[in-house]
Amino acid sequence: MSKDRDTIVAISTPLGEGAIGIVRVSGSSAIAIARRLFRDPSGRHGRELKPWGVRYGSIVDCETGEYIDEALAVVMPAPYSFTRDDVVEFSCHGGVAVLTRVLEAVIKCGARLAEPGEFTKRAFLAGRIDLSQAEAIIDVIRAKTDSARKLALANLRGELSSRVSCIRENVLMLLAHIEASIDFPDEDIEALGTRDLTQRAQKAVSDLNELVRLGRSSRVYRDGVSVVLAGRPNVGKSSLFNTLVGKKRAIVTEVPGTTRDVIDDWTTIKGVPVRVVDTAGMRKTRDPIERLGVEAANEQAGEADLVVVVIDGSCQICDEDRDILLQMTDKPGVVAVNKCDLKTELDEAGLIPYGGGKRILRVSAKTGEGVDELEQILADLAVTEITGVSENPIMANLRQLEALENAKHSMEEATHALSTSVPPDLTAIDIHEALFWLDQITGQSASDDLMEKIFSEFCIGK
Repeated sequence: MSKDRDTIVAISTPLGEGAIGIVRVSGSSAIAIARRLFRDPSGRHGRELKPWGVRYGSIVDCETGEYIDEALAVVMPAPYSFTRDDVVEFSCHGGVAVLTRVLEAVIKCGARLAEPGEFTKRAFLAGRIDLSQAEAIIDVIRAKTDSARKLALANLRGELSSRVSCIRENVLMLLAHIEASIDFPDEDIEALGTRDLTQRAQKAVSDLNELVRLGRSSRVYRDGVSVVLAGRPNVGKSSLFNTLVGKKRAIVTEVPGTTRDVIDDWTTIKGVPVRVVDTAGMRKTRDPIERLGVEAANEQAGEADLVVVVIDGSCQICDEDRDILLQMTDKPGVVAVNKCDLKTELDEAGLIPYGGGKRILRVSAKTGEGVDELEQILADLAVTEITGVSENPIMANLRQLEALENAKHSMEEATHALSTSVPPDLTAIDIHEALFWLDQITGQSASDDLMEKIFSEFCIGK
C-alpha cells in the first residue's frame, strides 16, 4: 500500500495536563479500528458508531480488552472530512499517560504514527486546500495577535489563492495568444494586437507588484516589531516600559543608573506584536558595569525597528538629551516627554532641531496620560514606516513573497520583450516562467522536496 494511503494516527492536542486531549485517526481503516477499540456504555463494540454523531463510551485495548479511558468518539466519513479520508477523533482525558496509551492501542490495530503535518498534507494532496491555504494553517496556529489571526484565516479561506488565480488567468490568456501565433504563423487567427498584449502584460506586472507590496505588511503581524526605549538615566524609561507591557518587569527607583542590563518583553499594541526593550540610561560613566549596559543600549537601539526617546519633561533639556536625539535621527520613532504629571520645565521647541522629524508627545508613565496615543503612533509607524503599507495587508510568508517577486521579474522581462519586437517564442519562455512561480504559491508546480520542507514545519497531529 502507498504510504499516502496508510491509516495514520497522532495526538492532536499539546501534551501535558488538560481537561481534554484528542487522538486523531485518518485513513481507509479508521472507522474499522474505531469499532474495535470503542465500546458504548453497555460495553458493546463500537458497531453503533454513526457518521457525524458524537458517541460516549470507553476505549479498550483491542488485544487484551484492558479498559484505557472513557471518551467521546466522532466519525467523519470520506470525502467530507479534513483529509477527505475516513477520520475518527477520540476526545479523552488530557493527560500524557492516557493519550499515549490510546495512541498505542490505535497503532496495535494497524495504524501508523503520523508524520509532522501529514494530515494537512493529505488534505492538500486530495485537493481540499492548496499550498498557500496549508501554510495559512501554520499562521493561524502561530498568530500572536487577533490581527494576525484574521489575516491568516483570510488566507485559509483562499484570499491569497484567489488573488494569485486572477493574475494567473490573465497571464495564461496572454500566453495562449502568443503561442497561437507561434504554432499557426500562416493562419488568419484573430488575436490581440501587440499593444493590447503589452498592456495585458503590464497589468500582470502591476497586480504582482501590488500583491508584493501588500504581502510585505504581514511581517509586522507575523513576526512583530522591536521598540527600544532610549534616554539618559532617571527619565522614566523603566516606568514607561512597565506601563507598555502591563506589568512590573523593570525595577524602578529614583536612583540614576538602576537599569544596568537590557530588559525586554512582548506585548500587543493596537493589534501589532511588539517586543518592548528597556535599556540602561545613556551617559558617559566610569563604572565598568554601567558602561557595558550603555553599550548594550546603543546596540539595541541600532537594531530596533522603532525607538522611543524618553525625555524628562520636569527639567530643562541638557546636552545628554541632545546627543541621544541626534544619535537616533535616522531611526523612526517618537520623542516621549515623560513626567507630564509634574510641573513642566521643558520647552518642546528646543527638541525640534534634534528630533529628526519625530513626533513629540507628552506622556506620564505614572498616570497613563498620553500612553494610548503613544501606542497608536507606534502601531501606525510599525505598519507605514516598516512595511510601507497602510491598508488591506495580505498575509504572505518569505517563500510566497519570493515566488511573487520572481513572477513579477519574469513578467517584466515579457513586457520588455513585447515592446521591443523580441521573437514570440522567447517571450513565451518568460511567461511560462512567471506561471511556474505563480504555481509555486498554490502548489500546482511544487516539488516533493518543497512540500516535505513545508509540511515538516507542522506539528505532529496537524
